[in-house]
Amino acid sequence: MQILAIRYLRDVFFIHGTSTGFYPTFAFTFFTIAPYCLVLGFVLPYSLFVIRTENPDYPGTRIYIIDNLGDVSGGALFSFVLVFLVTPLKAVFLANLPLLLATYLLFRNSSRHGPSIYIGTGLTFVMLVTGIFLEPSSLKPPEGKLVHYSESRYGRIEVRENQEQFTLFVSGNPLYGNQNLSVAEETIHYPLAQLNQAKNILLISAQGGMMAELEKYKPASVDYAELDPQVADVQFRFGLIKRIPGLNVIHQDGRAYLEGSHKIYDSIIVNLGEPDTFQINRFFTDRFFALARSHLTRQGVLSFAMKGYDNYLAEPQRRKLSSLYNTVTDYFDHVLLLPGQKIFFLCSSQPLNTDIPALLVQKGIHTRYIRGYYYGNLTRERIERLNALIDPTAPKNRDDSPRLMRLMFMQWFAKFDSSPTGFIAVLTILCLIYLMRISAEEFVLFSTGFTVMGSEVLVIFAFQIFFGYIYLQIGMIVTVFLAGLLPGAWFGDKLRFRSKQTLAFADGLLIALMGLLILALQYGDRLPVTFFLVFGFVVSLICGFQFPVALYLRGGDAPAVTRTFSADLIGAAFGTLVINVLLIPYCGIIWAATGLIGIKLCSLIVMAVCNGKSK
Repeated sequence: MQILAIRYLRDVFFIHGTSTGFYPTFAFTFFTIAPYCLVLGFVLPYSLFVIRTENPDYPGTRIYIIDNLGDVSGGALFSFVLVFLVTPLKAVFLANLPLLLATYLLFRNSSRHGPSIYIGTGLTFVMLVTGIFLEPSSLKPPEGKLVHYSESRYGRIEVRENQEQFTLFVSGNPLYGNQNLSVAEETIHYPLAQLNQAKNILLISAQGGMMAELEKYKPASVDYAELDPQVADVQFRFGLIKRIPGLNVIHQDGRAYLEGSHKIYDSIIVNLGEPDTFQINRFFTDRFFALARSHLTRQGVLSFAMKGYDNYLAEPQRRKLSSLYNTVTDYFDHVLLLPGQKIFFLCSSQPLNTDIPALLVQKGIHTRYIRGYYYGNLTRERIERLNALIDPTAPKNRDDSPRLMRLMFMQWFAKFDSSPTGFIAVLTILCLIYLMRISAEEFVLFSTGFTVMGSEVLVIFAFQIFFGYIYLQIGMIVTVFLAGLLPGAWFGDKLRFRSKQTLAFADGLLIALMGLLILALQYGDRLPVTFFLVFGFVVSLICGFQFPVALYLRGGDAPAVTRTFSADLIGAAFGTLVINVLLIPYCGIIWAATGLIGIKLCSLIVMAVCNGKSK
């Protein structure tokens, strides 16, 4: 019901086709997910109370361990099996079968509930099966028709047809169409017109018409890097792009491919959206520009684009372009900005010519859009004005300090005339009210939950920055972060008699681990994937270790169980929000990790003060 509500209610609460701001997005997310989360939060402590009606001495730590065992099993099932084999609602059906079995087993020997449990289990089973058949209709577009739908391990792929135009949607976002001639010509001819010869070309992502324009240069080889094999196959199948001589399709992240390749290109063309995610931002940072320069010939050209403007360049966009310009000029002697529907960056070690139509005439290359509209849209005055607006003092965009991500975040709020200040203020007040009402042991668990979820978000983003693709690995990362809780809780239950000193020692270990992460991030692109996975396991192990110790110190009764569970979960919620909304966008991943050290230092101080008072 939750998944179907998200799909069906989106166009009920929001005008179809419009973008939404932070607060409407947050509200929609909160109210569609809250019912499920409330039930989930209720079940865990209540299960312990039910068990204790028959076994009063049943330990609270065991419920925590069993819950974690289920978390790890579910995470592994989805990450390594279901995501490859079934669609989302089929995955929901399979994942919930154990719940149906558990419900039946709870009441199978009860004569009073016998008929009702059969009816309830049967109705729930029917609802889950019905969801599978409703899945295609829940994806039906408001206009046009859905001509292709598939779930790849990288996301949902849809092709919609409307008035003979095919549009490719990936994970709900429209990416490419088959009738955007202007973008195809600008993307290909702006950089390639600068070259005497275009023998070897690298195209990072492609869209309708680009291959046809590339073919006019008769290149010896065209390497087309597309991460998702199904995206490339669908584009060929529906004619969004065509197969041309010398085409080599590479199913790999473009930056990861360059890092492992020794091939030199005459031009590298990056055809990606704006850097609103870490996965895309990594193609606009200092490390990528250095990598691209090392793979270009002496006359080679790097090309990429940002959203354009009509008459007025807004201040957030000017700062974004300035940051990008200042970053790329460290690696290329000549950088030219060409305004239009998109603002194209042409980067080379050789001088660049703005008269693109004249260059194309010299090469004998025929175009329709550029030939007819270039001189009217890209006047010399407009080009000079755009390049003159660049601020040379703007900070540069780096992997570990994603300046463009911060500016995109600010631009999002500016677009809707809003600010994150109100959200942050309310979050701070709620957090302070809660912290004033909890004990020292609960604060330790709050700070640990904060640190674990915060570090999990950091690892996910760092993984995305250094390795590119994240969505397939998210399940693996989350599973690893959960897997450490189980042995940690078991070990903590054995050492609970060491009391507050044990909690302080575990806090010290978490601080040391966060310090290690900060040092490691300086060499992030050289780290193996296993480093991040081992780090996540050890962090979660320490978190699981602290829970039974804190529960023991609080007495282990029913109220203590509820409060310790709550402290851990509330800390995790605040940690996720603060890291996602505040620290990473505004401070970068290094300072976000430093903030997590700060929260654990506060935990150590609170424990020291409480120990002093008790003495």
